[in-house]
Amino acid sequence: MREFVITTESNTDLPAKFLEINHIEVIPHYYYVEDEEYGGEKQLSVHEFYNEMRREKRVKTAASNPMMIQDTFQKILKKGKDILHISFSSELSSGFQNVSTEAQILLQEYPNATIQVFDSKNASLGEGLFLMRAVELQQEGKSIKEIVEVLEAMRDSVYAVFSVENLKYLYQGGRISKSLQVLGSLMNIKPMIAIDKDGKLEAIGKVRGRKKALVSMLDYMEETMGGKKDSQLMVGIVHGDCEEDAEHLRTMMKARFGYEHVLICPVGPSIGAHTGPETIGIIYIGKKKGV
Repeated sequence: MREFVITTESNTDLPAKFLEINHIEVIPHYYYVEDEEYGGEKQLSVHEFYNEMRREKRVKTAASNPMMIQDTFQKILKKGKDILHISFSSELSSGFQNVSTEAQILLQEYPNATIQVFDSKNASLGEGLFLMRAVELQQEGKSIKEIVEVLEAMRDSVYAVFSVENLKYLYQGGRISKSLQVLGSLMNIKPMIAIDKDGKLEAIGKVRGRKKALVSMLDYMEETMGGKKDSQLMVGIVHGDCEEDAEHLRTMMKARFGYEHVLICPVGPSIGAHTGPETIGIIYIGKKKGV
């Protein structure tokens, strides 16, 4: 079995230390504040980025750059190593297609190599959970094929559920209508959104007020967890620069489910541009979606 490198893009929201320790090659997705590009060597801190959004600065995003993908992969292939790439949901970004296209081009130049692109059909720490599992299996000596089989088997069981504080970002991204955005803001409605089994965003409920939103997410977690309560690979909380709320949610989660270790991470700019400041979400493994 040839040695292989695990790669991903900058949407997993995993701690930088984890990526560094495990030698994960990260392909950037880009974001813009007004017309200034960030995401590669030039970055804003999470706090700086969300403050720009709070100041009503115009933000947008762009998927991975084909030349960056090619350069990253070629450095690995030239060393005689194969590649396993864990991708952001193909339904939420063109990044999966960009990587797949470049992989096919490079395989013509390196016909003896393997480049496997895995569509997580998830986002943020939901995607990150697949990356963590892939790293574990690689350390156990599993092949790319064996790892992908495990990831495919768990794909419909990884949940990412979140609530947004301001509906305007979902409206700007074309996820909800203008009338719903206006009505929801006036009535302090907080929608609950999940990523479905196809990797698309799905509205699963709405409540009035932040406190009810946090409770409702835990209600949904309990309802969908099935028999997986004591067999979690990782339980995570993600947030749009609202760490106090995330810590409060972790306390609620511990009281309800007994979890001592819950990973808290900020939502990075390339996702946060579409969800906004004060977004909060939970990541966990549950029963098969749609069953």
